[in-house]
Amino acid sequence: MRRTRITTLATVVAATSMLVGGAVSAQSPAASMAATGWKVGVVTDVGTLDDHNFNQFSWEGAVRGAADIGGTADNIVTTSSADYAKNIQTFVDNGANVIVTIGFAMGDSTLAAAKAHPEIKFIGVDQGICVDATGANDPTFACAGDPAVLYPNYQGVVFAEAQPGYLAGIVAANVSKSKHIAVIGGASFIPAVANYANGFNAGAKSVNPDIKVETQYVSDDLGKAFNDPAGGKAFAEQLLQLYPDIDVVFQAAGKTGNGVLQAVCDAKASNPAMWGIGVDVDQHLSTPESDACILTSAEKKLSNAVVSAVIAAANGTAVGGNVLYNAANSGIGLSPYYDFASAITPETQAAVDKAFAAFAAGSLDPLASPAP
Repeated sequence: MRRTRITTLATVVAATSMLVGGAVSAQSPAASMAATGWKVGVVTDVGTLDDHNFNQFSWEGAVRGAADIGGTADNIVTTSSADYAKNIQTFVDNGANVIVTIGFAMGDSTLAAAKAHPEIKFIGVDQGICVDATGANDPTFACAGDPAVLYPNYQGVVFAEAQPGYLAGIVAANVSKSKHIAVIGGASFIPAVANYANGFNAGAKSVNPDIKVETQYVSDDLGKAFNDPAGGKAFAEQLLQLYPDIDVVFQAAGKTGNGVLQAVCDAKASNPAMWGIGVDVDQHLSTPESDACILTSAEKKLSNAVVSAVIAAANGTAVGGNVLYNAANSGIGLSPYYDFASAITPETQAAVDKAFAAFAAGSLDPLASPAP
């Protein structure tokens, strides 16, 4: 089963400007002339558009991109992974010029659709395209085929999640009083989640090699992993009962993680040293119900990346294959500390800035051994 949600462009553009915290990007004349009237279709992974996180901000990027090219944007919210291909086909049948699919798990279905419909531009958010020489999906990750040549109409938008995870780990290790912190991820087999968690571990240990980092994953069921805030709250509560000295929790679990942050805020009432760290977007703004305990968020600039991909598809400058967003192109970062800036010492900020500069220069690998 699936549910289709179509929202008027004007309404969503207005909401996007408020939620993203900036004006709609300047229109590209070349894109407007080439693609006025284009249809942009967005298919989410299992979840909702009001997750205040990954799906929502990717959708908002598609809306902004559609506005910039003088087109329209519609979406289908997937409720079952069995419907990935069917939901994509709905937009093919409706004459979409660009189809954006959101989430790693949609990669196989998106690849198949891109192969079957070379006339349509496909954008896969968090989909690292890995194919063999024949163009088939490569589960061994040898990636011998060149997706830019084999699928010029399919662009994978990927992020170096380990980098903002590492920066968040630096912050967590420095503010922790107990030197016992945690990361709660949605599902371990989702590369973006594992990258966040591994980067967080490495960043924390770059500050204190002896710090204890609990790494927990909610479920291999994507609905429970990323679309269950009540379950996330219960999961975090159990972890904090098991390890009552944990005083920093980083969530990488989408809407489920919103529940994790709620549990952290509840715990902060009895432990003022407790902090939560958000993921993907600035959760101080996107989840204001938890802003009393969110110190910062490990961000990847989802909306901006999708805007750029849609405009490039429309004006003919898009290339197939993977486009990486990282520190070198300001595609990742930490959110502001807002009212909690006093918790961040100059030394902590200097360590964050140093790591970010090293990522941008290519001199620090967040997944290698922690820097001294």
